[in-house]
Amino acid sequence: MIKDTFRNQVLQGIPKELPLKKTYPKIANTAPKRKDILSKEEKKLAIRNALRYFPAVWHPELVIEFVAELNTLGRIYMHRFKPDYPLFARPISEYPAQTPQAASIMLMIQNNLDPAVAQHPEELITYGGNGAVFQNWAQYLLTMQYLSSMTEEQTLHIYSGHPMGLFPSSKDAPRVVVTNGMMIPNYSKPDDWEKYNALGVTQYGQMTAGSYMYIGPQGIVHGTAITLLNAFRKVLNTKETPAGKIFLTAGLGGMSGAQPKAGNIAGCITICAEVNPAAAEKRHQQGWVDELIKDIDQLTTRAKRAIAKKEVVSLAYIGNIVEVWEKFYEEEIAIHLGSDQTSLHNPWSGGYYPAGLSFEAANSMMSKDPETFREKVQTSLRRQVKAINKHTAKGTYFFDYGNAFLLEASRAGAAIMADNKIDFKYPSYVQDILGPMCFDYGFGPFRWVCTSGEKSDLQKTDAIALRVMEEIKVTAPPEIQQQVQDNIKWIKEAESNNLVVGSKARILYADAEGRAKIAEAFNRAIASKEITAPVVLGRDHHDVSGTDSPFRETSNIYDGSKFTADMAMHNVIGDSFRGATWVSIHNGGGVGWGEVINGGFGMVLDGSLEASRKLKNMLFYDVNNGISRRSWARNKEAMFAIKREMERSPQLKVTLPNIVADDLLEGLFK
Repeated sequence: MIKDTFRNQVLQGIPKELPLKKTYPKIANTAPKRKDILSKEEKKLAIRNALRYFPAVWHPELVIEFVAELNTLGRIYMHRFKPDYPLFARPISEYPAQTPQAASIMLMIQNNLDPAVAQHPEELITYGGNGAVFQNWAQYLLTMQYLSSMTEEQTLHIYSGHPMGLFPSSKDAPRVVVTNGMMIPNYSKPDDWEKYNALGVTQYGQMTAGSYMYIGPQGIVHGTAITLLNAFRKVLNTKETPAGKIFLTAGLGGMSGAQPKAGNIAGCITICAEVNPAAAEKRHQQGWVDELIKDIDQLTTRAKRAIAKKEVVSLAYIGNIVEVWEKFYEEEIAIHLGSDQTSLHNPWSGGYYPAGLSFEAANSMMSKDPETFREKVQTSLRRQVKAINKHTAKGTYFFDYGNAFLLEASRAGAAIMADNKIDFKYPSYVQDILGPMCFDYGFGPFRWVCTSGEKSDLQKTDAIALRVMEEIKVTAPPEIQQQVQDNIKWIKEAESNNLVVGSKARILYADAEGRAKIAEAFNRAIASKEITAPVVLGRDHHDVSGTDSPFRETSNIYDGSKFTADMAMHNVIGDSFRGATWVSIHNGGGVGWGEVINGGFGMVLDGSLEASRKLKNMLFYDVNNGISRRSWARNKEAMFAIKREMERSPQLKVTLPNIVADDLLEGLFK
């Protein structure tokens, strides 16, 4: 009966009768109120835009409600229309759909909105403070209805959360095409997002929030674990281990909540500050952080004990990270690795909480007095950088973990610039670690979801992936032996590390060879019924090819092209006609609105010969597009990788750079 109710509600879309008004939950982890940025006329336009989803007879009642939402929350979420059924990734068989592809997409959408997964589920925000799946609940209802009726010869086009409609296409076309925040360049400043999102005409899709490919913090646990392992390899002697060494960072929200778990996997002491008690407690309840500490003196004592005993432990400090940097310097506590993963791509709307203000006071100030709040944030950033600089002078290895910390600190006037006044004093983790060690070789965050929802299917995929990676390692060249071995270790331990939150999903870093061989083995297992239902393939946009981001994914591109976005655009277009089930392209994931273009895909494996053909064609391009661009930028690791691939794949012919001798350029210009 419950299943029938769910199916019927999905099939009806916007309900035929106006639902009763709902009380906004007081205990939920709700998003902060957004800036009051619209003029009176623009507010009227926002109301007009929201009401167009509903019959005119409902407008007199809804207009009062939507005005109240806009005034109280800064956005119109249409909370009355949030469905009564629970949101989570159901087994694929429970979705009312005409095709397994559409049902899989419905599953992935619901996983992104699962309260166990999503950061602000009431506002349809998955992670990052503003990474939205939809702008409002009407868009969700319509999208699910469209997917329920979609055939294999239709494509659903999504404009920043709004389902524009089903259009005739072909069986080989993507079933869904998603864009998020694709603004005219001159209208891509942070306040433009505030304005046009409030008007209800665009949204910030982050990376995997608005592309329906978020798998909970597991996705970034793996990338963070790989980053930490390699960071410690940079700073420790070969005989040393990370045990008893401190990794200090901040953030326990959506993506950043993965840091303590990754630290445990890497084998160090992780200390992570979080100002939002609800976020810290959620991660503790989920088992992603070992201990909660509210007092700075207690944290200091606990940290010293962990160092003395060479512990592997994760500690969450419910307070401001600036206090920890300063206190540890006073107490002479050595920090081996330092970083920060607060959402500084969104500094003025809850992405960063300044020192000296309580969580509640900051939330109030950011909407009521945004200019003063901005000043507080920038003062706090200058103070934080000052403390970090003191630690790095003593040997701490600090790296930007990709959420625009260095960029916003520089804009705040912090002492963060290198002597040349062009570069930052500290590297991005992509510049120092993931770029040359992983992305340039083609290794990146390949992920999959078992749509049956069965743990046994996930265990089978783990075993298949492990077998494939071990086979690849036998003949892998020395240049990629460490990458392959790290991922063999990861997949062996994945189940025991309790990484699943939401859908039955997994991730590992693999190159084009590994991705295609793993996917083909999955497809055969589905065909033979060893795996009982389709498997969805995807990846983080934070990958080899999908993202042009000069301060993160492409920060190790040094030929002057890191501010171009051709690679990401070619990736989404190229994937779309090579077999992706759905594709997405976004403005503003990870490091901020207007700072990055990023794209992703989803692919449904159903055991068919057609799926086998598509996976080989698409996965090959999805990785090698990026390696080619990185090779053309003269990255030696990428040059090695693309030459190796051309030897193995005769149909691949890539333009290679000729290297210019440095002394030839000396003295040319005065």
